[in-house]
Amino acid sequence: MPELPEVETTRRGIATVMTGQVLTRFIVHESRMRWPVPHDLPDRINGQVVLSCGRRGKYLLIEFGRGTQIVHLGMSGSLRRVAMDEPRRKHDHAEWLFGDARFLLHDPRRFGAILWHNATEGPVAMHPLLAALGIEPFDPLFDPQWLHRQFQGKTLSVKQALLAGHAVVGVGNIYASEALFRARINPQTRAGRLSLARCARLFTAIVETLTEALASGGSTLRDYVNASGSPGAYFELHAAVYDRAGDPCRICHTPIRRIVQGQRATFYCPKCQHS
Repeated sequence: MPELPEVETTRRGIATVMTGQVLTRFIVHESRMRWPVPHDLPDRINGQVVLSCGRRGKYLLIEFGRGTQIVHLGMSGSLRRVAMDEPRRKHDHAEWLFGDARFLLHDPRRFGAILWHNATEGPVAMHPLLAALGIEPFDPLFDPQWLHRQFQGKTLSVKQALLAGHAVVGVGNIYASEALFRARINPQTRAGRLSLARCARLFTAIVETLTEALASGGSTLRDYVNASGSPGAYFELHAAVYDRAGDPCRICHTPIRRIVQGQRATFYCPKCQHS
């Protein structure tokens, strides 16, 4: 699934082109996604200027004067720029046309979404999908003390606490495994057992891991590509444990172990990462 670095990389790519431009035409080729694409959405935004391209968690926010498009890439989707005359692929479900630019939303599983938040309903942050999200990992208010407070009393594992997105948003499955390895914390450890010192290590690991992923253009897992159609390079450059079950740990050479937590695969070193 595209995680925060992939979505932020996509946001940066579309923002340089879409912002300040008039949307000539928004076309829906397949409305049956995770939630139905509003049938009147093209009429709401055709001919409108894109004011900004933002992000909250894993949601892209394309802002117009009348409201904001909320776009989610689903499990294996992408939003990429293509040539004006490029043939549409089988799973290209929507497109944004500008004077000299064209973007296609590709989503083979149709787990993504294109929704609308009307400006009359208040800030887009109030939308039900966004209102309950945790703090952003690059927010100045996010620090070790914040993480420690959010984990206190939690009996679920620290890996599952990160994926829940209430303590901090955007640390998905891949980068949670990587950050926990970097912090030397066993992913099965109860979140509430982490001391402030260990939360400080985890905080630093989260920020460093996501920063590296952004610098690498995100990961390449299955068919993810960024807004220019290019794959990310995180796995080639940085991945230490994710999808490396049985391979030697790069620190102690113990075989990397794979377990399942909450129906998601977790990878860790049983020697380096302590409970």
